[in-house]
Amino acid sequence: MVWIFGLYLLNTVFMIIMAVREVRRPAVALNWITISFIFPVIGFGLYLITSNPIRMNRSKKPAFISSESDMLPDSFGNSVQQIAKALKHLTGSGLKSGQVQVLINGINTYEKLMESIQNAQKTIDLEYYIYRDDEIGSCITDLPIERSLEGVHIRFIRDGWGSRKLSKNQIFRMMDAGIECRTIFPLRPPWIFSTLNNRDHCKIALIDGKEAFTGGINIGEEYTGLKPNVGYWRDTHVRIVGEASADLKMVFENHWKIASPEHIRGKSGMKTRTVKDGSSIIPKTSRLKPFTTMTEWSTELGTVERTKTNKVPANEKMHQAYVQTVEGNPSIPTPFIRQAYFIGLTQATKTVDITTPYFVPDQDIIMGLKTAVQRGVRIRLLVPRQVNQKMVERASFTYYGELLEAGVQIYLYNKGMLHAKTMVIDGEVAEVGAANYDMRSFRLNYEVSEFFYSKDVAIDLTEQFEQDLCDSVPLRMDDLLQRSPSFSAVIAINFYFEDNHNNTFHKPSDDSNLRAFYVLSFLYSVFGAY
Repeated sequence: MVWIFGLYLLNTVFMIIMAVREVRRPAVALNWITISFIFPVIGFGLYLITSNPIRMNRSKKPAFISSESDMLPDSFGNSVQQIAKALKHLTGSGLKSGQVQVLINGINTYEKLMESIQNAQKTIDLEYYIYRDDEIGSCITDLPIERSLEGVHIRFIRDGWGSRKLSKNQIFRMMDAGIECRTIFPLRPPWIFSTLNNRDHCKIALIDGKEAFTGGINIGEEYTGLKPNVGYWRDTHVRIVGEASADLKMVFENHWKIASPEHIRGKSGMKTRTVKDGSSIIPKTSRLKPFTTMTEWSTELGTVERTKTNKVPANEKMHQAYVQTVEGNPSIPTPFIRQAYFIGLTQATKTVDITTPYFVPDQDIIMGLKTAVQRGVRIRLLVPRQVNQKMVERASFTYYGELLEAGVQIYLYNKGMLHAKTMVIDGEVAEVGAANYDMRSFRLNYEVSEFFYSKDVAIDLTEQFEQDLCDSVPLRMDDLLQRSPSFSAVIAINFYFEDNHNNTFHKPSDDSNLRAFYVLSFLYSVFGAY
């Protein structure tokens, strides 16, 4: 009996520690204490592993390059001016001008990326959460190897978990060609113990320091919509040209500093030959395959007809825009990504269109959505009907009832996997990035989001939003109750209670419903966040 009392006392101490550490987030503290009750002592160990108690040596704010542009032209509305001003104060990132091109799928993005890599003169920086060792990954890898052997300085960052399946042979091929390779939090001690729950979720490509790609698209076959057993894939990426790409360069440099250099022994046996000017090149058998467009790639893959993939817009244009970069960093107490989204919601005066694959936000975002609707703002939320993470899907649906009741219009995308992460505010501000509307992106991941002040960019994204709505169905309150009996019971018991005074439904004031699933966010981290 003494050992039982000792275990109880030890577990109580652990719970007090968790409560004190999470005093600013009562819902998180409550959920972890619940887990500690269910798994005594083990729960505290799990908390230590997944809560990243070790802070990286980073500045309190992202160190962006100063900009002389602090004010938007008078042609932008007051709400847009306020958003730009608030983000400047939040992040220190001023307005930078540049040209922006919206890319709506993997095929189009890879074509543009390969073209830019081929045209690079001095430097190429690549950073991806997921970098597959598949047909697409191999083809993308061959081109930087070729360019590196031609004298272009190339650096490559991958996430230790998301790109864990990228073979050592591919990494060695890159290193053997002169590409500098690093990994953020590789799956080996000491990183696996203190940073398992912190991932580099960014997708960044930088060309010559003056051109950048970012958004939701990693490197892999699924992003083309051509991968068997995955099917149609809708995503959004952007290409940025000009001084506006400078802040993404700073994000890359920050991540490069904390990434671990790759150390692989041995030689790949990749032979090069020297031409008259003394440069080395890959022999023809190792060079990029002779097809040059993603149309030919899809033909070779032979899994889905081209007509079943996303149609590339006929009029692709570069739009002039003012740009601000928002960086998410788990070592900083302030969740900048969440704050930026909240600022957009609270300053909107007319419309907000949000597209996200994973929707499990905290109460601040929920309150921002509901109060925006009460001010007369039309809020439309587009999410996939089938989420590739069932735990996240179930958690997401616990939010939809109160949002529908508040007047938020929710649509379920039916055509396939919707992975785009975008927001358009008042037809003048557009946001595209890697971050989802969930607590993982807000607090645990290294993330990046781009805010564009441009009516033309906003029009492009709004047109795509409207097109996606054609492949979607509106969510109704009845649809929530028609889900599985167990889910309906959870909705009835944990999510709503009836107010006898006015016969309406309200959400309990605490956060202890199905969102407790999300306390195990490390599972979401480990088993498939995109």
